[in-house]
Amino acid sequence: MDVGNMTMVTEFIMLGLSDNPKLQVPLFLVFLLIYLITLLGNLVIITVTCADPRLHTPMYFFLSNLSLIDICCTSNIIPNLLGIIISRDKTISYTGCIMQLHFLIVFASTECLLLTAMAYDRYIAVCNPLRYSLIMNQRVCVLLAAASWILSFLPSETITASVTRLSFCASNVINHFFCDLMPLLKLSCSDTVTIQSIVFVVGAFMIVPAFFVTLTSYTFIISTILRIRSAEGKRKAFSTCSSHLTVVSIYYLSMFCMYMRPTSTYSQEQGKILSVLYTAVTPMLNPLIYSLRNKEVKNALRKVLGK
Repeated sequence: MDVGNMTMVTEFIMLGLSDNPKLQVPLFLVFLLIYLITLLGNLVIITVTCADPRLHTPMYFFLSNLSLIDICCTSNIIPNLLGIIISRDKTISYTGCIMQLHFLIVFASTECLLLTAMAYDRYIAVCNPLRYSLIMNQRVCVLLAAASWILSFLPSETITASVTRLSFCASNVINHFFCDLMPLLKLSCSDTVTIQSIVFVVGAFMIVPAFFVTLTSYTFIISTILRIRSAEGKRKAFSTCSSHLTVVSIYYLSMFCMYMRPTSTYSQEQGKILSVLYTAVTPMLNPLIYSLRNKEVKNALRKVLGK
């Protein structure tokens, strides 16, 4: 179907985070700093994981994949946001907007599935440690990571194909800082009931099952930890899982609040805050939460820097 016949706009105007001129420079500096920290932190994780054989374990293999996703996700959003803030030209082409939405869904879906794989990895490590190396072998880890990347294209193709069938005939001004799904649905003059149903179906078949697998894994993990008699043993077991549980909580809270609800209840200002959380803040914090305070990563970093 010809996309040009379905829309009367060829570009969108992004309003960004704020129209206050006094805030533009501070916002630019803050998000530039966030982007640089995100790139540096996640590149450190990938580098030390590849460089140090002691980190060639399932946990760090999944962490390096998560770091790659975070780099891709922020690079899809923040450079364009910085351009919107500092430039007078706040336009984005229709094709560019659809592509930005497409890759946003790909990376968000991949992270969802990868976090589930990491929860399963932690479940095996805590609840079945004697068979951990047998179950979580290299082949299984590669298959889980590859499946997370490949399957993420299914919801993205479905949702973006539906968006291209919408008409935007009333206005081309998006009150957001990137082409997210909800602002586009708000802007469209077409009936969005079908695409909302598609989003809920995708959530029901991907996000909700992934959430319950993660929840079930941590139910067994916590139950197992509580049965450990040694206080030191409990502390070590909790320390291996607390970082992942923190990231999972932030991720699912923002996803459910943002997408798993009708557009009639969507608040644009609230949407911006949630979007900043999962597209900028969380990718920046992930390396800190997971690994940069970890002794193994610190030792590997010293080894790399020493070389």
